[in-house]
Amino acid sequence: MIIPAKKLIVSALMAAALISTAVAHCQVPCGIYDDQARIHMMEEHVTTITKAMTQIEAGQNANQTTRWVMTKENHADEIIEIACHYFLAQRIKPGMDHYEENLKALHEIIIYSMKCKQTTDIKNVTKLKELIHTLEHTYMGEKHQH
Repeated sequence: MIIPAKKLIVSALMAAALISTAVAHCQVPCGIYDDQARIHMMEEHVTTITKAMTQIEAGQNANQTTRWVMTKENHADEIIEIACHYFLAQRIKPGMDHYEENLKALHEIIIYSMKCKQTTDIKNVTKLKELIHTLEHTYMGEKHQH
């Protein structure tokens, strides 16, 4: 039996969604958090996005370019995952210090991650890096800066 392409694509997307949620930080109130590690992970994702954009712009063969586009998009999705499921859902609480600033930074991190998925404009990566630094500053405070 031949599976129609549309059903195959939907199945692949559903499988990818399940895999990505399986590796995300759980939403069970486990009390095990490493905020600085999450900030560092987002910074590493930005580094990978930057490299991917550079490789895409270099205009390699179609297969390599496709791989770099997928890599860029996956790493942008990982940043969005950390911003949404780790910080917004579990760590940022009403009434905490810098609540509004943290919400604004996280919202903009999500927006610029999306822009990084859509383009190879290095300005979006630069802004994303700045926003992660802003979040680190407002959320973690001066004593945790590296």
